[in-house]
Amino acid sequence: MAEKEFRKGDHVSWASHSGRAYGVVKEKLVDRTHVRGHAVNASPEEPQYRIRNDHSGRDVAHRPEALRDEPT
Repeated sequence: MAEKEFRKGDHVSWASHSGRAYGVVKEKLVDRTHVRGHAVNASPEEPQYRIRNDHSGRDVAHRPEALRDEPT
């Protein structure tokens, strides 16, 4: 089954060490890159998403299977 596709501006949540975290999708990553000093092994076959955390304002990257749509 294909993973959910997210678009720029979608509000999402994910599990974090302190419970659920929330943020807004900034872009779909399809190339290897770095986000806040961490390597992100994204590819066209296994994309990841750059998300701006609502609470901290910092960018994070997650695979689509870790994300859940949230109503705005």
